[in-house]
Amino acid sequence: MNNLLLIIIVTLVYLMITAYLGYLGYRHTKSETDFLLAGRSVHPVIMAVSYGSTFISTSAIVGFGGAAALYGMGVLWLTFLNILMGIFIAFVIFGKRTRRMGHRLDAHTFPELIGKRFESPLLQTASGLMIFVAMPLYAGSVIIGGAQFIAQKLSISYETALFFFVAIVAIYVIMGGLKGVLYTDAFQGSIMFVGMIILLVSTYWMLGGVIDSHQSLTSLAPEGVKVFGAKGFRGWTAMPEPGSVFSWQLISSIVLGVGIGVLAQPQLAVRFMTVKSDRELNRGTLVGGVFILMMTGVAFTVGALTNVYFFNNPSFGKISFLAANKVVDNIIPLYIHSAMPGWFGALFMITLLAAAMSTLSSQFHTMGSAFGRDFLDHGMKVKTKNPVFTIKMAMGVGIILSTLLAYFLPRFFEQGSAIIAIGTSLFMGLCAATFLPLYFGGLFTKRITRAAALAGFFTGLGAALFWMLFVYSKIAVPLGLCNIIFGVPTISAKIQFVDPIVAALPVSIIVTFIVTMTTRPPSEDHIRKCFGDN
Repeated sequence: MNNLLLIIIVTLVYLMITAYLGYLGYRHTKSETDFLLAGRSVHPVIMAVSYGSTFISTSAIVGFGGAAALYGMGVLWLTFLNILMGIFIAFVIFGKRTRRMGHRLDAHTFPELIGKRFESPLLQTASGLMIFVAMPLYAGSVIIGGAQFIAQKLSISYETALFFFVAIVAIYVIMGGLKGVLYTDAFQGSIMFVGMIILLVSTYWMLGGVIDSHQSLTSLAPEGVKVFGAKGFRGWTAMPEPGSVFSWQLISSIVLGVGIGVLAQPQLAVRFMTVKSDRELNRGTLVGGVFILMMTGVAFTVGALTNVYFFNNPSFGKISFLAANKVVDNIIPLYIHSAMPGWFGALFMITLLAAAMSTLSSQFHTMGSAFGRDFLDHGMKVKTKNPVFTIKMAMGVGIILSTLLAYFLPRFFEQGSAIIAIGTSLFMGLCAATFLPLYFGGLFTKRITRAAALAGFFTGLGAALFWMLFVYSKIAVPLGLCNIIFGVPTISAKIQFVDPIVAALPVSIIVTFIVTMTTRPPSEDHIRKCFGDN
């Protein structure tokens, strides 16, 4: 069978199943609680797979898989942090307290949870607006990864792939709410799991086995040093030289930015409020851990090993696709297209579609609820007869913004920029700097005050934005604002590779602590309402 015809048939079958599951979500959504929290009665396995498939998208498989082709096996430290922070600590420690407090306060969204915890409508409103404004960058990055691969596999334009890809996700999210998202996530997560297993086994088989492939990658270190020059690169199976450009980019931007930022992701935290008890969270921990291991572990390992394949096939470039065309985000798609049989190209396209759609659906849902419920309804007091309709309209605006970013970002950044990985790490780092100190304090301490939460939020937000606009070269240089104001690309060449999270998160933590210690604690009645009688 013709490869293109096979891809079309498999894609149509996948889309029909996805459409049916989205329709089920629509049929079972009867109330605002159903639309926002799936009725608070989700099965733990479905919740865990949905959490994992929301967390892992094309940004992990394509974007960070391509980054692993650049930075090597050191990216696997992100897998370790993803499982430790994003699953174990998130589920067992943060998740249980989030679920209990969310139920006690009758919170339906993450901004509503922290707003009610600190008795601050301003915090809820500001958080909803921040999420709505910032999340399109993350969503746009996910869209780029999915649309690029679709365009390549179906031999269509990027713009056509972009339009149909977004339209399909938008329809079932707007119709089915969180129930539609969860149903489709579970199906899409299963496809992702199978696809990644086949990818790992096929790669090792093609490169001569586990030992031979890793030895070959190690032996390529001298070639890599020639390509990257004096930037601290020491090989794809070795960590970069401490303090070097490579070291800062790998550790601060990729490992810490995403590994820590996952704890404060609004679209993930809300998942904990969809289950009935702590028992469901315990049962979901193992499922989530195995899922994340297979998704990120495989993507990062295969990404690094693509260097062996491309080096052994000189027609593609001297050393990996990076040296040939300088486009990190295209490494994984090119590897699949050139190295794998046609039938796997069809399967992997569905794997990437599933990864992108599962993440996008949650992002669209979170943007809509943040802007519609938290900002317009609760903050601006824009009341309508049907609050769900307001959320759906807000969701549509967020979808349009994300699509526009996905259209313009590849043209705005210079060729070779890892747009997908950068967009993901920046959003997660921004969430960590603004939300993590007050989220942690709100769940684990009774002393933290409303003034401290607000001070930490706005300080973290301001510090992160300042660092992005004037220090961090990945963003400051393309935007050019620093150059316009100060006449230089960044205000400090020595720290231009340091990710915003490294500077903004400590500042937010310190300010939150100081203001807490110098302001009056919350009332005992409110603390009892949040924490119960314990």
